[in-house]
Amino acid sequence: MKLLLLLLCLASFTHSFAQQKTYCNPTNLDYGYTPYESFSAWGRHRATADPVIVNYKGDFYLFSTNQHGYWHSPDLLNWTFHERRFLRPWNNKTKDDLCAPGVGIIGDTMVVFGSTYTSDFSLWGSTDPKGNKWFVLVDSFEIGGWDPAFFTDDDGRFYMYNGSSNSWPMYGVELDRKTFRPKGTRTPMYFLEQWRYGWHRFGEHMDNTFLDPFAEGAWMTKHNGKYYFQYGAPGTEFSGYSDGVVVGNGPLFNFQPFTPQSDPLSSKMGGFNRGAGHGATFQDNQGRYWHVSTTVVCVKNTWERRIGIWPAGFDGDDMMWCNAHFGDYPMYLPTAAPLPPKGGAKPDAASRPDWWLLNYKKPVTVSSTLGSYTANNAVDESIKTYWSAKTADKGEWLQTDLGQISTVHAIQINYADQDAEFLGKQTGIYHQYELYHSTDGKKWELLVDKSKNKTDVPHDYVELNKPINTRYIKLMNIHMPTGKFAISGLRIFGNGNGEKPNKVKDFIVLRTEKDKRSAYIKWSPVDNAFAYNLYYGTAPDKLYNSVLIYDFNEYWFKAMDLKKTYYFAIESVNENGVSERTVTGKVE
Repeated sequence: MKLLLLLLCLASFTHSFAQQKTYCNPTNLDYGYTPYESFSAWGRHRATADPVIVNYKGDFYLFSTNQHGYWHSPDLLNWTFHERRFLRPWNNKTKDDLCAPGVGIIGDTMVVFGSTYTSDFSLWGSTDPKGNKWFVLVDSFEIGGWDPAFFTDDDGRFYMYNGSSNSWPMYGVELDRKTFRPKGTRTPMYFLEQWRYGWHRFGEHMDNTFLDPFAEGAWMTKHNGKYYFQYGAPGTEFSGYSDGVVVGNGPLFNFQPFTPQSDPLSSKMGGFNRGAGHGATFQDNQGRYWHVSTTVVCVKNTWERRIGIWPAGFDGDDMMWCNAHFGDYPMYLPTAAPLPPKGGAKPDAASRPDWWLLNYKKPVTVSSTLGSYTANNAVDESIKTYWSAKTADKGEWLQTDLGQISTVHAIQINYADQDAEFLGKQTGIYHQYELYHSTDGKKWELLVDKSKNKTDVPHDYVELNKPINTRYIKLMNIHMPTGKFAISGLRIFGNGNGEKPNKVKDFIVLRTEKDKRSAYIKWSPVDNAFAYNLYYGTAPDKLYNSVLIYDFNEYWFKAMDLKKTYYFAIESVNENGVSERTVTGKVE
């Protein structure tokens, strides 16, 4: 009888696990802490950036800055970390272990290299990365390069791209497949054109008053015989940090000049977790494209960052796109995402379920508060602000009121670093918590039990096996890896069981002749909305980028190509869904 009960419990657990088909950015990885004491003057914190994901023999492998290892996953949800130092005896004192790594595939070999301006870093290879077995391809990769990327063309020829500067262009060069020495000199690939493309401008408000913009984070994708060279700009600390793309007919600029796409490939200027720069594009096992890139925290240090993953692809005109619309709301995993239609796909709302944020700025109560890290910070849709309890003790709690009985499908718990003690990558640390729900705030039922969890889950995301109708959600701390019990976002997703917001009225876009990269956008506020999603693009049927704007009914938009006509549309947002979009407007 006991055995039968055990088998039933295991079957129930397996069924619950199998039901999960969504994920939520930022990616829930066991991020390492900054390895630099000098970077933690305002508090020690988790940090990584500059991600690369490659599909190798059906599994996904993720490398990023200074993690002393890498991850692999069968599904982009469950990641296993492999501890590994890619350093040799003569350079193992440096803490730049795979800073902004370059990763590529040559035949059956995965190739890995860390950023360097010198020749003392080795080029590594593996035919069994899942087993963490690596060998040295070249002792000292003489050509070096910061922010490297590798690309193998269909004809087997092998290329490296690199560059990270606000003074010099991005570069590309062909490498000999056997010796990995350059065949010729580096070729300039692209230099930023801030005079034309507004989103290239440096600064949080794209004002260029401090520095010239940086181009970095090279990547190359080939599709339908065309070469899509990708780059990050204008600076990693900004909401407008994005990946752009220029398109050519060969892998190097000297084949034929590359033509820029006017707008960013991946951009996320609004919402909870902003930024989408310095990344890489890859395909899943069904041939769908995805894009991974760096997202911004940048509170305790400029280099405090996370990772986001979004659907990507090419439309029927071979224009490359990335779907970051509501890019930090739940989205479908590859196993559940729609397959691309023949002739080219476009960004589609079907890439995510019809679930909405239920507790934006709703009432919050807590067990205690440390200083100015107040409770409302946990529901204000900003990863830069957070609530902190006075301790990390078992029993500290945070409770959110949805305002009415709502249907809850998923919950994301975003931990913040308050009084963390660690430097560098940590293994064996973990979070433990319990989630409770209540319809009246008095009688509570256990919803999620992670009191025995032994994994590090700084951005834990739980998709419920069955949705529940409830009003209150309480997060109860059991154990923290380090520091205080602190939360930057307790985010509840589902359906509010009310009316969708009204359609936006009086939507105007004023483009100034003084600087046609910029526009002032305004609309009448919608009483039953708490946010607006602003879509834009250079063709009425290609509004591939958007900005999620909370609270305000105006926006200073500075990201346009001054030589192009633009098209805009907007929809209002609340916990019940989105309104009908406005008719796409044309701005010369």
